[in-house]
Amino acid sequence: MSEADLILTGARVRTLDPARPLAGAVAIRDGLIAAVGDPADAREWRGPATETVDLAGATLTPGWTDAHSHPVWGLELATGTDLSHVTTLEELRAALRAAERTGGWILGHGLDHNAFGGRPLHHRLIADAAAGAPVCLRLYDGHSALVSETALKLAGITGPREFAQRASVVCDAEGRPTGHLIEHAAMDLLTPVLPALPRAERGARLAGLLTAMAATGLTGAHVMDLAGDAPALLAAFERERDLPLRLRLAPWCMPGASPADLDELIALQGVSGRDWRIGGVKFFMDGTVEGGTAWLDRPDCHGQGREAFWPDPDAYGAAVRRLHTAGVPTATHAIGDAAVRHVLDTAAALGPAGPRHRVEHIETVPDDQLGRFAALGVAASMQPPHAEYTREDHTDEWSRRLGGERASRAWRCRDLRDAGAVLALGSDWPIAHFDARRILATARTPRGAASGTGLTGLMALEGLTSHAALAAGEEPIAGRIAPGFRADLTAVDLDPVTTPADEIAETPVRLTVVAGRVVFRA
Repeated sequence: MSEADLILTGARVRTLDPARPLAGAVAIRDGLIAAVGDPADAREWRGPATETVDLAGATLTPGWTDAHSHPVWGLELATGTDLSHVTTLEELRAALRAAERTGGWILGHGLDHNAFGGRPLHHRLIADAAAGAPVCLRLYDGHSALVSETALKLAGITGPREFAQRASVVCDAEGRPTGHLIEHAAMDLLTPVLPALPRAERGARLAGLLTAMAATGLTGAHVMDLAGDAPALLAAFERERDLPLRLRLAPWCMPGASPADLDELIALQGVSGRDWRIGGVKFFMDGTVEGGTAWLDRPDCHGQGREAFWPDPDAYGAAVRRLHTAGVPTATHAIGDAAVRHVLDTAAALGPAGPRHRVEHIETVPDDQLGRFAALGVAASMQPPHAEYTREDHTDEWSRRLGGERASRAWRCRDLRDAGAVLALGSDWPIAHFDARRILATARTPRGAASGTGLTGLMALEGLTSHAALAAGEEPIAGRIAPGFRADLTAVDLDPVTTPADEIAETPVRLTVVAGRVVFRA
């Protein structure tokens, strides 16, 4: 081989390549893996311009990919005060009194439904703390918000609205808005009056966010949106510097999409920069359990959850078929058991050939659906950190709504793997923290109501590497350390396969490499 640009040696290399599972040194040239071997081989790879990094006993793996994240759209969602640590209504009121104003608004995000102690959400609960200011608080699920009476007036929201998708402006018995906005279309009513982030500030925050992600070992993310001007923002970023992460973006297809809308989504496929590209389309089949919008086989404890996000589920199937025929893979948000079943039924009707489709979240699923993922070639994409919003005794809002039987079928990562499914793992940032080590840890250790996680160390690692590549249809070029594959690599002090889960959550990241470039070095 020609001389390497970069040699990594002195490591325990877990390649995830069946032809050579373990190695001791890796050579990189032109952004790709050039050779895999032992430390002694490195002498033959080295040239005058080669950089050699001795990893001093660290474990080197394929680069870690967050298979479900929102780093661009999330910049807007995560604006204002972080409320993720608020656990009671009094703590919320105190946080709002102390919150900094953004353009005169009090903005907050990451608020746990459990903080309300089972009370219906209403702007009266925060009125004193808001002191007349417009307030917009996004709930942690990203599918609902509580806004103040002043904010409702500024947005002209005076009563219920009709939407093309399942969404609602919650109103009291007299038809007056309570301030609880459920699902995207309802929350979007506030967009025209919310303070907007300037492009320069968004670019700076994106740079800081992606750099912080790389410092946790992430080399890439499957971005489940194409927020607004994301292509222009990323193109402007790459005119100044390289992206710290490789990004694959999937624009949304919403209810009411016309044939022209679908043609536009198809035309977007492959639009790219150096380290980002548009690949796939994101759908929603339901909302969230806590918001009462997850599509369930049986209603939740409030009688909710009997409707799909697409008012006409057959229209969803027709849109997926149109994209499938054009070779476009899809990723569908499906949390409830009825939603998961409908997505799998839709995939079954497509036939065996074509792109790989995937289901996102899968928070509760019955036994009879587990084997269908592998049988249909549909990937499962799950976010174990979400389970940290639940409680083992099922006293949390998520578990109470579903009841004990369905709550016991929560986040069945291990059952899906044992049934032969491809299982990609992610964080869904900003819904949960992006730290890849926490994803690995929570996937291995049951948290809250998630008795179904319990992956082995190897399974968890595969969820961020080889199975993430499979879910994206990129297994010929990504997800393992082998000649010709992308040189996206992660080095950590402790072996993620054999180290106990609580220790891997804290292990130092030694090195992160994207496209052959060192983007983080401890």
